[in-house]
Amino acid sequence: MDIGEIITPPQIRPALKASSKKQTLQELARFSAQWVEQDERAIFDILLERERLGTTGVGRGVAIPHGKLAALDRLYGFFARLETPVPFDAIDEQPVDLIFLLLAPESAGADHLKALAQVSRMLRDQAVCTKLRGTDSSEAIYALLTETAASEAA
Repeated sequence: MDIGEIITPPQIRPALKASSKKQTLQELARFSAQWVEQDERAIFDILLERERLGTTGVGRGVAIPHGKLAALDRLYGFFARLETPVPFDAIDEQPVDLIFLLLAPESAGADHLKALAQVSRMLRDQAVCTKLRGTDSSEAIYALLTETAASEAA
């Protein structure tokens, strides 16, 4: 799977304002709702439900919230860099400032897991995260995400 197939520069927020995990998820639901043409409350509820199973804060300031919606026809990715890191119940107890949201159709199965694994591998790379934190434009973040994913696939 190519990251460029699920995310575009307009689906990237380089300076998202939020002061808590809940507000971050609300803002991501609001932002993504326009792209997936779904109710933002439904997206928020799915994200909250997933967080109740266990945090999606994977450590080192990174979170990968994800969920499945029946009405989606394909995978969608959204990236946000928070202006100020927020507590996210991450496994290392560090606040989060880099978030990759993944929304998938309920039928996605293996594709959803492959996308999740690819995003996770990419955001485990500290050099990539440092570059993402130092980049202010959606286009530059998109280039970093897609170039990193392409080099990992090679």
